[in-house]
Amino acid sequence: MRTWGWGLGAAVLALGLAGCGDKEAAPAPAAVDPAFAAEQQQWRQQRYTELHAPDGWTSLVGLHWLEHKAHYIGSGPGSGIRLAVGPAKLGMVAHRGDILTFTPERGAALTVDGKPLTGQIRFQSDRDPAPTLIGFDDGKGQLSLIHRGERYALRVKHADAYSRTGFTGLNYWPGGPDWRISARFVPHTAGKTLPIVDITGLTTEMPNSGALEFERDGKAWRLEALGEPGRELFVIFGDRTSGHGSYPAGRYLDLPAPDASGKVVIDFNHAYNPPCAFTPFATCPLTPPENRLDLKVEAGEQAYHTPQGGV
Repeated sequence: MRTWGWGLGAAVLALGLAGCGDKEAAPAPAAVDPAFAAEQQQWRQQRYTELHAPDGWTSLVGLHWLEHKAHYIGSGPGSGIRLAVGPAKLGMVAHRGDILTFTPERGAALTVDGKPLTGQIRFQSDRDPAPTLIGFDDGKGQLSLIHRGERYALRVKHADAYSRTGFTGLNYWPGGPDWRISARFVPHTAGKTLPIVDITGLTTEMPNSGALEFERDGKAWRLEALGEPGRELFVIFGDRTSGHGSYPAGRYLDLPAPDASGKVVIDFNHAYNPPCAFTPFATCPLTPPENRLDLKVEAGEQAYHTPQGGV
Protein backbone atom coordinates (compact mmCIF):
# COMPACT_ATOMS: atom_id res chain seq x y z
CA MET A 1 0.00 0.00 0.00
CA ARG A 2 1.30 3.45 -0.87
CA THR A 3 1.92 6.20 1.63
CA TRP A 4 -1.09 8.44 2.06
CA GLY A 5 -0.72 12.06 0.97
CA TRP A 6 -1.39 13.87 4.25
CA GLY A 7 0.98 12.96 7.10
CA LEU A 8 0.50 14.31 10.57
CA GLY A 9 4.08 15.57 10.50
CA ALA A 10 3.02 18.24 8.01
CA ALA A 11 1.48 20.08 10.93
CA VAL A 12 4.94 21.13 12.14
CA LEU A 13 6.00 24.57 10.92
CA ALA A 14 9.44 25.01 9.39
CA LEU A 15 11.38 27.96 10.75
CA GLY A 16 13.07 30.37 8.30
CA LEU A 17 16.74 31.10 8.84
CA ALA A 18 17.52 34.62 9.93
CA GLY A 19 19.23 36.64 7.19
CA CYS A 20 21.63 39.54 7.40
CA GLY A 21 21.09 43.16 6.59
CA ASP A 22 17.66 43.94 5.15
CA LYS A 23 16.96 40.40 3.89
CA GLU A 24 13.70 38.87 5.11
CA ALA A 25 13.31 35.34 6.37
CA ALA A 26 11.63 32.90 3.96
CA PRO A 27 7.93 32.48 4.73
CA ALA A 28 7.05 29.34 6.66
CA PRO A 29 4.81 26.77 4.92
CA ALA A 30 1.21 26.67 6.05
CA ALA A 31 0.41 24.23 8.81
CA VAL A 32 -1.98 21.37 8.19
CA ASP A 33 -4.66 20.91 10.82
CA PRO A 34 -3.83 17.57 12.52
CA ALA A 35 -7.53 16.74 12.92
CA PHE A 36 -8.10 17.29 9.18
CA ALA A 37 -5.04 15.20 8.29
CA ALA A 38 -6.17 12.35 10.54
CA GLU A 39 -9.71 12.41 9.10
CA GLN A 40 -8.37 12.27 5.55
CA GLN A 41 -6.05 9.39 6.35
CA GLN A 42 -8.91 7.47 7.97
CA TRP A 43 -11.15 8.01 4.91
CA ARG A 44 -8.42 6.92 2.53
CA GLN A 45 -7.64 3.81 4.56
CA GLN A 46 -11.32 2.83 4.54
CA ARG A 47 -11.49 3.42 0.79
CA TYR A 48 -8.45 1.19 0.23
CA THR A 49 -9.86 -1.54 2.48
CA GLU A 50 -13.19 -1.62 0.63
CA LEU A 51 -11.56 -1.73 -2.81
CA HIS A 52 -9.09 -4.43 -1.79
CA ALA A 53 -11.60 -6.61 0.08
CA PRO A 54 -11.98 -10.23 -1.17
CA ASP A 55 -15.31 -9.18 -2.72
CA GLY A 56 -14.34 -5.57 -3.51
CA TRP A 57 -14.33 -4.01 -6.98
CA THR A 58 -10.75 -5.14 -7.62
CA SER A 59 -11.95 -8.78 -7.39
CA LEU A 60 -14.35 -8.41 -10.35
CA VAL A 61 -13.25 -10.80 -13.13
CA GLY A 62 -16.30 -11.27 -15.34
CA LEU A 63 -19.47 -9.72 -16.78
CA HIS A 64 -21.56 -12.06 -18.95
CA TRP A 65 -24.81 -10.88 -20.57
CA LEU A 66 -27.61 -13.44 -20.80
CA GLU A 67 -28.64 -13.59 -24.45
CA HIS A 68 -30.59 -16.89 -24.47
CA LYS A 69 -33.26 -18.57 -22.36
CA ALA A 70 -30.72 -20.93 -20.79
CA HIS A 71 -26.94 -20.96 -20.36
CA TYR A 72 -24.58 -23.59 -18.97
CA ILE A 73 -21.92 -21.89 -16.87
CA GLY A 74 -18.38 -22.96 -16.01
CA SER A 75 -14.70 -22.56 -16.79
CA GLY A 76 -14.63 -25.69 -19.00
CA PRO A 77 -14.73 -25.66 -22.83
CA GLY A 78 -18.27 -27.05 -22.96
CA SER A 79 -19.85 -24.11 -21.17
CA GLY A 80 -22.12 -21.68 -23.05
CA ILE A 81 -20.84 -18.95 -20.72
CA ARG A 82 -17.21 -19.68 -20.03
CA LEU A 83 -15.90 -18.20 -16.80
CA ALA A 84 -12.30 -17.13 -16.28
CA VAL A 85 -12.22 -18.86 -12.88
CA GLY A 86 -14.07 -21.57 -10.97
CA PRO A 87 -15.19 -25.16 -11.59
CA ALA A 88 -15.30 -26.54 -15.13
CA LYS A 89 -19.06 -27.03 -14.67
CA LEU A 90 -20.86 -24.69 -12.30
CA GLY A 91 -24.52 -24.97 -13.25
CA MET A 92 -27.25 -23.59 -15.48
CA VAL A 93 -29.06 -20.27 -15.42
CA ALA A 94 -32.41 -19.97 -17.18
CA HIS A 95 -35.09 -17.32 -17.41
CA ARG A 96 -38.68 -16.99 -18.47
CA GLY A 97 -39.59 -13.33 -18.62
CA ASP A 98 -38.47 -11.74 -15.36
CA ILE A 99 -38.18 -15.08 -13.52
CA LEU A 100 -34.61 -16.42 -13.44
CA THR A 101 -33.44 -19.68 -11.89
CA PHE A 102 -30.09 -21.31 -11.18
CA THR A 103 -29.59 -25.07 -11.15
CA PRO A 104 -26.24 -26.27 -9.75
CA GLU A 105 -24.17 -28.92 -11.55
CA ARG A 106 -24.25 -32.25 -9.75
CA GLY A 107 -21.24 -32.52 -7.49
CA ALA A 108 -20.37 -28.81 -7.63
CA ALA A 109 -19.47 -27.47 -4.19
CA LEU A 110 -21.56 -24.30 -4.13
CA THR A 111 -23.21 -22.16 -1.51
CA VAL A 112 -26.06 -19.68 -1.68
CA ASP A 113 -25.97 -16.83 0.79
CA GLY A 114 -23.47 -18.87 2.81
CA LYS A 115 -25.46 -22.12 2.91
CA PRO A 116 -24.90 -25.30 0.81
CA LEU A 117 -26.67 -25.19 -2.56
CA THR A 118 -28.12 -28.54 -3.59
CA GLY A 119 -31.07 -27.78 -5.88
CA GLN A 120 -32.67 -25.24 -8.17
CA ILE A 121 -33.24 -21.77 -6.73
CA ARG A 122 -34.79 -18.49 -7.79
CA PHE A 123 -31.94 -16.24 -8.97
CA GLN A 124 -32.57 -12.75 -7.59
CA SER A 125 -30.82 -9.75 -9.17
CA ASP A 126 -29.33 -6.61 -7.65
CA ARG A 127 -32.65 -4.86 -8.32
CA ASP A 128 -34.54 -7.33 -6.09
CA PRO A 129 -34.94 -6.83 -2.32
CA ALA A 130 -32.66 -9.81 -1.51
CA PRO A 131 -30.07 -10.43 -4.29
CA THR A 132 -28.75 -13.98 -4.60
CA LEU A 133 -25.05 -14.58 -3.96
CA ILE A 134 -23.65 -17.95 -5.12
CA GLY A 135 -20.25 -18.93 -3.70
CA PHE A 136 -17.67 -21.30 -5.22
CA ASP A 137 -13.98 -22.20 -4.78
CA ASP A 138 -14.37 -22.43 -1.00
CA GLY A 139 -15.86 -18.96 -0.85
CA LYS A 140 -13.18 -17.22 -2.88
CA GLY A 141 -15.50 -16.89 -5.86
CA GLN A 142 -18.91 -15.19 -6.07
CA LEU A 143 -21.56 -15.30 -8.78
CA SER A 144 -24.39 -12.77 -8.77
CA LEU A 145 -26.97 -11.36 -11.16
CA ILE A 146 -27.35 -7.74 -12.26
CA HIS A 147 -30.33 -6.16 -14.03
CA ARG A 148 -29.70 -3.24 -16.40
CA GLY A 149 -32.62 -1.92 -18.44
CA GLU A 150 -34.24 -5.01 -19.97
CA ARG A 151 -31.07 -7.10 -19.81
CA TYR A 152 -29.54 -9.41 -17.23
CA ALA A 153 -25.89 -10.30 -16.75
CA LEU A 154 -23.81 -12.54 -14.51
CA ARG A 155 -21.23 -10.76 -12.38
CA VAL A 156 -18.24 -12.85 -11.27
CA LYS A 157 -15.80 -12.00 -8.49
CA HIS A 158 -12.80 -13.93 -7.18
CA ALA A 159 -10.42 -13.17 -4.33
CA ASP A 160 -7.46 -14.38 -6.42
CA ALA A 161 -8.14 -11.97 -9.29
CA TYR A 162 -4.92 -10.40 -10.49
CA SER A 163 -6.59 -7.00 -10.44
CA ARG A 164 -6.85 -7.55 -6.66
CA THR A 165 -3.62 -9.39 -5.85
CA GLY A 166 -1.69 -6.94 -8.04
CA PHE A 167 -3.55 -3.86 -6.79
CA THR A 168 -1.04 -1.01 -6.75
CA GLY A 169 -2.81 1.31 -4.30
CA LEU A 170 -4.26 4.80 -4.65
CA ASN A 171 -2.68 8.18 -5.33
CA TYR A 172 -4.28 11.51 -4.42
CA TRP A 173 -4.16 15.12 -5.51
CA PRO A 174 -2.74 17.46 -2.82
CA GLY A 175 -6.21 18.78 -1.96
CA GLY A 176 -6.57 20.44 1.41
CA PRO A 177 -9.15 22.00 3.75
CA ASP A 178 -10.00 24.67 1.18
CA TRP A 179 -11.52 21.93 -1.03
CA ARG A 180 -14.14 21.31 1.66
CA ILE A 181 -16.77 23.71 0.34
CA SER A 182 -20.17 24.72 1.68
CA ALA A 183 -22.83 24.55 -1.03
CA ARG A 184 -26.47 25.63 -1.27
CA PHE A 185 -28.97 22.94 -2.19
CA VAL A 186 -31.55 24.12 -4.74
CA PRO A 187 -34.43 21.60 -4.84
CA HIS A 188 -36.08 20.59 -8.09
CA THR A 189 -39.74 19.90 -8.72
CA ALA A 190 -40.84 16.62 -7.14
CA GLY A 191 -40.28 13.63 -9.42
CA LYS A 192 -37.60 15.23 -11.61
CA THR A 193 -35.09 12.81 -13.13
CA LEU A 194 -31.79 13.17 -14.98
CA PRO A 195 -30.79 10.86 -17.85
CA ILE A 196 -27.53 9.09 -16.97
CA VAL A 197 -25.65 7.04 -19.56
CA ASP A 198 -23.50 4.15 -18.32
CA ILE A 199 -20.39 2.69 -19.88
CA THR A 200 -22.44 0.04 -21.73
CA GLY A 201 -24.45 2.76 -23.52
CA LEU A 202 -27.62 2.26 -21.49
CA THR A 203 -29.49 5.43 -20.46
CA THR A 204 -31.31 5.40 -17.11
CA GLU A 205 -33.55 8.13 -15.72
CA MET A 206 -32.25 8.66 -12.18
CA PRO A 207 -33.94 10.67 -9.40
CA ASN A 208 -32.60 14.25 -9.48
CA SER A 209 -33.79 15.93 -6.30
CA GLY A 210 -31.85 19.15 -6.73
CA ALA A 211 -28.66 21.01 -7.60
CA LEU A 212 -25.70 22.17 -5.53
CA GLU A 213 -24.47 25.74 -5.99
CA PHE A 214 -21.10 26.85 -4.62
CA GLU A 215 -18.26 29.29 -5.20
CA ARG A 216 -14.62 28.58 -6.00
CA ASP A 217 -11.88 30.90 -7.26
CA GLY A 218 -14.33 33.79 -7.27
CA LYS A 219 -16.78 32.06 -9.63
CA ALA A 220 -20.14 30.36 -9.17
CA TRP A 221 -20.49 26.65 -9.96
CA ARG A 222 -23.36 24.19 -10.05
CA LEU A 223 -23.63 20.40 -9.84
CA GLU A 224 -26.74 18.28 -10.35
CA ALA A 225 -27.25 15.85 -7.47
CA LEU A 226 -28.82 12.40 -7.78
CA GLY A 227 -31.03 10.92 -5.08
CA GLU A 228 -34.47 11.05 -3.55
CA PRO A 229 -35.60 14.21 -1.68
CA GLY A 230 -34.43 14.29 1.93
CA ARG A 231 -31.86 11.52 1.44
CA GLU A 232 -28.13 11.28 0.87
CA LEU A 233 -26.89 12.65 -2.45
CA PHE A 234 -24.69 11.17 -5.18
CA VAL A 235 -22.75 13.35 -7.61
CA ILE A 236 -20.95 12.31 -10.80
CA PHE A 237 -18.68 15.06 -12.07
CA GLY A 238 -15.89 15.79 -14.52
CA ASP A 239 -13.40 18.63 -14.36
CA ARG A 240 -10.28 19.94 -16.06
CA THR A 241 -8.15 17.21 -14.46
CA SER A 242 -10.31 14.49 -16.12
CA GLY A 243 -7.97 12.72 -18.50
CA HIS A 244 -5.13 14.89 -17.20
CA GLY A 245 -4.26 13.13 -13.99
CA SER A 246 -7.78 12.09 -12.96
CA TYR A 247 -9.91 9.28 -14.38
CA PRO A 248 -11.08 10.46 -17.84
CA ALA A 249 -14.76 9.56 -17.41
CA GLY A 250 -15.13 11.53 -14.19
CA ARG A 251 -15.30 10.89 -10.47
CA TYR A 252 -17.95 10.28 -7.80
CA LEU A 253 -18.95 12.01 -4.57
CA ASP A 254 -21.17 10.67 -1.77
CA LEU A 255 -22.73 13.57 0.11
CA PRO A 256 -25.03 13.94 3.12
CA ALA A 257 -28.61 15.08 2.79
CA PRO A 258 -29.08 18.88 2.97
CA ASP A 259 -29.37 20.23 6.51
CA ALA A 260 -32.35 22.23 7.78
CA SER A 261 -30.99 25.40 6.17
CA GLY A 262 -30.38 23.72 2.81
CA LYS A 263 -26.59 23.53 3.15
CA VAL A 264 -24.41 20.64 2.00
CA VAL A 265 -20.67 20.36 2.54
CA ILE A 266 -18.92 19.11 -0.60
CA ASP A 267 -15.56 17.58 0.33
CA PHE A 268 -13.73 17.22 -2.97
CA ASN A 269 -10.93 15.49 -1.05
CA HIS A 270 -13.31 12.52 -0.99
CA ALA A 271 -13.84 12.43 -4.77
CA TYR A 272 -13.24 8.83 -5.84
CA ASN A 273 -12.87 6.82 -9.03
CA PRO A 274 -15.74 4.71 -10.40
CA PRO A 275 -15.29 0.91 -10.41
CA CYS A 276 -14.46 1.04 -14.14
CA ALA A 277 -11.11 2.59 -13.20
CA PHE A 278 -10.10 -0.75 -11.67
CA THR A 279 -11.84 -3.37 -13.81
CA PRO A 280 -13.27 -3.63 -17.36
CA PHE A 281 -16.21 -5.66 -16.04
CA ALA A 282 -18.20 -2.93 -14.26
CA THR A 283 -21.20 -0.96 -15.59
CA CYS A 284 -20.40 2.56 -14.37
CA PRO A 285 -22.67 5.59 -14.82
CA LEU A 286 -20.86 8.40 -16.63
CA THR A 287 -20.68 12.16 -16.04
CA PRO A 288 -23.78 13.99 -17.33
CA PRO A 289 -23.13 17.09 -19.48
CA GLU A 290 -24.53 19.31 -16.71
CA ASN A 291 -21.71 18.28 -14.34
CA ARG A 292 -18.67 18.94 -16.53
CA LEU A 293 -16.89 21.71 -14.67
CA ASP A 294 -14.46 24.13 -16.32
CA LEU A 295 -12.53 23.96 -13.06
CA LYS A 296 -9.37 22.10 -12.11
CA VAL A 297 -10.27 20.03 -9.02
CA GLU A 298 -6.85 19.04 -7.69
CA ALA A 299 -8.30 17.08 -4.79
CA GLY A 300 -9.43 13.49 -4.34
CA GLU A 301 -8.27 10.37 -6.17
CA GLN A 302 -5.99 10.54 -9.16
CA ALA A 303 -6.23 8.15 -12.12
CA TYR A 304 -5.41 4.52 -11.33
CA HIS A 305 -2.85 2.67 -13.43
CA THR A 306 -3.89 -0.98 -13.70
CA PRO A 307 -1.19 -3.64 -13.20
CA GLN A 308 0.01 -5.60 -16.21
CA GLY A 309 -0.95 -9.26 -16.09
CA GLY A 310 -3.81 -11.72 -16.29
CA VAL A 311 -7.22 -11.76 -14.65
